[in-house]
Amino acid sequence: MTLSFLPLIHWIALGWFIACWIGYTYFSRYKQKNCSTIANQLQANRIEWLQRMIKREMRMADISSIGILSRNVTFFASTTIFIIAGLLTVLGSTEQVIPLVEALPWIEVDSRASWELKIIILVITFAYAFFKFTWSMRQYNFVIVLFGSAPDPSDSQKDRDIFIKHTNWLMGRASHSFNYGLRAYSFALATLGWFFNPFVFMLASALVVWVLYRREFRSATLAALYNASHHSNEKKIDDYGL
Repeated sequence: MTLSFLPLIHWIALGWFIACWIGYTYFSRYKQKNCSTIANQLQANRIEWLQRMIKREMRMADISSIGILSRNVTFFASTTIFIIAGLLTVLGSTEQVIPLVEALPWIEVDSRASWELKIIILVITFAYAFFKFTWSMRQYNFVIVLFGSAPDPSDSQKDRDIFIKHTNWLMGRASHSFNYGLRAYSFALATLGWFFNPFVFMLASALVVWVLYRREFRSATLAALYNASHHSNEKKIDDYGL
């Protein structure tokens, strides 16, 4: 089987898409080690939350908050299943769908194989998101168990520190998994540009990277999270975008 069913420019666009996704993932992992990001700033905010939670005798509000986070992830996981089912339906109805799509302006369908490849890429993208969402959901459920077994204020400082350290780590992993799932959604939207032409696809992939970078590294949301835990060194939120 050859790759000639798709012009070279389409393979270049697909390679660019993969490079943008993987490249940004590794870039953000490396950058957050020595730069303020939403991910590592949330870690500091969660530590403050856990420290205050341990001092409280009634912790139902804290457990309920984790439950809300878990339900949000569950919503995305359920939605992703429906999206995958819809895409597989489209894939199974290729003969009927292609004539309808070709009637739309600016939509390119080079061949049946190229159409099926684009749908399969979308299915793989959403399948990846689904696994990330379900793993995040399970991790948040584990956090609820840890919250239920949190040490009392009278316990030793060592026990409290160990609980805060490992619970925060687990909450961080759950948050990362959820973030990776949302990132897959963003790049899935970029894939829609492929149905127009490969140049739109490449431009959309680069645009997604720019938007993700702005939100994670230069957003007003990040400044607000920073100010919540750095009261003596407040940043002006107006200086940031998005």
